Amino acid sequence: MNRPILSLLACTAALVPLATLASSHREAPFIAGQPRVDGTDFYMFRSYEPGREQFVTFIANYNPLQDAYGGPNYFTLDPKALYEIRIDNDGDARPDLTFQFRFTNTLKGLTVDAGGKNVAVPLTNIGPVNPAGANLNVIQSYTIELVRGDPREGERQAVTNATLGGHTFFKPVDNIGNKSIDNYPAYAANFIYNVAIPGCATHGRVFVGQRKDGFVVNLGEIFDLVNLNPVGARNAAPNTIADKNVTSIALEVPISCLVHKDPVIGAWTTASVPAEEAAHGEPDGGDADDSGGHGGWKQVSRLGMPLVNEVVIGLPDKDRFNGSEPQHDAQFLTYVTNPSLPVLLNVLFGNAALPPQTPRADLVSVFLTGVKGLNQPLGVTPAEMLRLNTSIAPTPPAAQNDLGVLGVPADLAGFPNGRRPFDDVVDITLRAAMGALCGAVGNCGNQIHDPNGGKPYTDGARAAGPDAAHAHASGAESPDDFYLDGFPYLLDPFPGSPNGAALLP
Repeated sequence: MNRPILSLLACTAALVPLATLASSHREAPFIAGQPRVDGTDFYMFRSYEPGREQFVTFIANYNPLQDAYGGPNYFTLDPKALYEIRIDNDGDARPDLTFQFRFTNTLKGLTVDAGGKNVAVPLTNIGPVNPAGANLNVIQSYTIELVRGDPREGERQAVTNATLGGHTFFKPVDNIGNKSIDNYPAYAANFIYNVAIPGCATHGRVFVGQRKDGFVVNLGEIFDLVNLNPVGARNAAPNTIADKNVTSIALEVPISCLVHKDPVIGAWTTASVPAEEAAHGEPDGGDADDSGGHGGWKQVSRLGMPLVNEVVIGLPDKDRFNGSEPQHDAQFLTYVTNPSLPVLLNVLFGNAALPPQTPRADLVSVFLTGVKGLNQPLGVTPAEMLRLNTSIAPTPPAAQNDLGVLGVPADLAGFPNGRRPFDDVVDITLRAAMGALCGAVGNCGNQIHDPNGGKPYTDGARAAGPDAAHAHASGAESPDDFYLDGFPYLLDPFPGSPNGAALLP
């Protein structure tokens, strides 16, 4: 079902989420000390790989700011945690479909003969690693369950590995280096699997493993009192996190298996730990019905729109937001209607950044409901999440505009109609924060026009070009953004056809 699209003028002014400045790395006090369950970014878009246009790709990134030399233990996901991609397909702010990922570490106990004694080695590998896991000392596998309805009490069914058979999937070891793994992209491609999703006639695909961080941001200067020219050139600064990796959970699902009467879906990611584990370093707040006896889990990370928690939610409520559920988002409404970021920017830059009047009805429209005529559900309960109109065709990589709907020409398949890795959400949302939305989808107090006259706010870092969207995780002006310490990291989680490899126990 296609919907009428807003006029170009309305689209270019209105389709931006609540202002944010970077991806969600270490955004709250509790989660800063729990990197393996720290959700950093969430992407959701209609697949633009040729022949895959009738699929939606979800990418949930965790464990921020990984260094290539981060051995000897590297960056496994937490086997005690529950990682989820939650999907609302009827607009009521409650999950209708949840894909749950659980991880298991298998230690092979490799030893060497040291003076006649078999002594356990301290390393992840003791020789070159192949897809079958030769010389690999630690193997991480995972299972996937689909839950319909309440994530803790709904009907759950196992997702089948259609490539290998059974219900077990394997995560490739991280990129240790080219002596251990001489061609990492080729090695990692063996861990792309076809998946049989219960109730879905067409197979999807899944990959879990280390990827180059796809976010492009001038991160250090942003948090140094925005130590940059906010109306300068878009390519004036390097991508600060060009040398960092994340662990991606990438899942591709047929659109027909996601929608229910309405082409618009909303989604967000969570990570939860056992309630007794969280009690040792208990995060403040959260929703009472998502902790303790609620399935025995304590939710400690939540991510929909990029970086809402990092630079929008006030410090006293950051842990509370990470433990909350979208249907309870009214408790955070003041942060949307009366945002602090424009005030701070005005203090720093004066008349170059005039704060729009409040209350910000413009931000409420986009942040909590989606934009009517683009990605607002037919019936909507206001709640924060990433929303995608699956009836809008994907834009081929070479034609993608990194400003998404704000681009010229407007790219309706881009952020905030979902989010693609190439979308420059920093620049888009800076402009929204300073009033690009005023009067278009809601007034800013009494203002019906942008008080800053459409200034092209930027952090100075951007992707190198549209082809980077399907070939590289980011693309700043520096070659370092294409190579991490000499090791190429592909953004596309599904490069080519999956081979599938079972790691030996």
